Amino acid sequence: MTFLWATIVVIGIIVMVHELGHYLAARSVGVRVERFSVGFPPRFLTFTSVENGWAFRLFFYKKTSAGLEWQPVYTHTFSSQGKKGSGTEYCLALIPLGGYVKMAGVIDESMDTNITHAPDEFASKSPLAQMWIMSAGVLMNIVLAFTIYTGIALYTGIPEVSTEPMIAKLIPDHPAEKAGLTPGDKVLRVNGESVDTWKDMTTIIHALPNSDILLTVEQEAHQKDFLIHSTFQTVVNDGKIDTLGFIGIAPEITYRESSIPEAIFAGVRSTGYGLGLIVTSVRMLITGDASMKDMGGPIMIAQWAGETAKAGWIPLLGFMALISVNLAFINILPIPALDGGHILITAIQAIIRKPISLRVRMIIQQIGMAFLLVLMITVIFNDVLRLFGN
Repeated sequence: MTFLWATIVVIGIIVMVHELGHYLAARSVGVRVERFSVGFPPRFLTFTSVENGWAFRLFFYKKTSAGLEWQPVYTHTFSSQGKKGSGTEYCLALIPLGGYVKMAGVIDESMDTNITHAPDEFASKSPLAQMWIMSAGVLMNIVLAFTIYTGIALYTGIPEVSTEPMIAKLIPDHPAEKAGLTPGDKVLRVNGESVDTWKDMTTIIHALPNSDILLTVEQEAHQKDFLIHSTFQTVVNDGKIDTLGFIGIAPEITYRESSIPEAIFAGVRSTGYGLGLIVTSVRMLITGDASMKDMGGPIMIAQWAGETAKAGWIPLLGFMALISVNLAFINILPIPALDGGHILITAIQAIIRKPISLRVRMIIQQIGMAFLLVLMITVIFNDVLRLFGN
């Protein structure tokens, strides 16, 4: 069940932080937030900001004339004299995968067209304020990734990889371990060719996927030969997918204590690297160097979350940061129904100096939702093929 709780933690925190960005930005420019939900419906607990207090409701199944219905089963008002009620409902919902923000006067995934152009509605704010609200979720995801990467650098220190061709770690159930190599073995030759550094060794191995490789190593003060049949890994190299030989070994990595400036620099660098990865992926899809079959969805994310969780909290946090960067990039794309789509529509309205009709905006929103639905079906189909195929 590791993959289940790891997925809930990763996706839940990332989406909640994204929506928190929208919430804080909306409140900062005076937009009324009707609901801020942690998790997705049905609602379980709600606190509503009312005049002079808070209205609390607990939801569960309740027997009515129509049968069992999910309704409030307990209500209570907590008094706080002098408090101004914002009307915002803060909700803890049952499905713990993220959350959402419902703002007044905005056409979103709910397709709500109840726009009155009141001063506290999204539609009544300036284009700049609207863009600020729509981009705040993306910014929060970038900040989350940077914070995680910086925190990891402060906690673990700065990694320094040994250049010696010394095996420090073996990946379980991979060719090197199965062949009998052990941590501490020093690789002397690969296919008879002497190697002096880790790079010398990996350069030869990477060029030989699915091949027999003869490793001469120093093991317990004796030279021994091991014939290993490599497996492979696919990686992105210079904007193209490359297949590399892989036997499941890792070099020695030591960590030195990092200063705060070094940790901040590491956070910036790692966040930038994550953005670079997804930019490269999108470019490869456009140029045809990668296909839709290479894309993964929620099942793949769950699998990776489970694997990184097994490796410990640090790898899981690193994975969370990478997914947060991915969510930020995807959401800023100018696709209807995504934050970037909302920003694009707002920019167009600012340029033409008149609002796009409600009917046209609804059509655009529906097209965007249809596109995202097709994309989601595609990536889930890919996930299922990987799960039950190869």
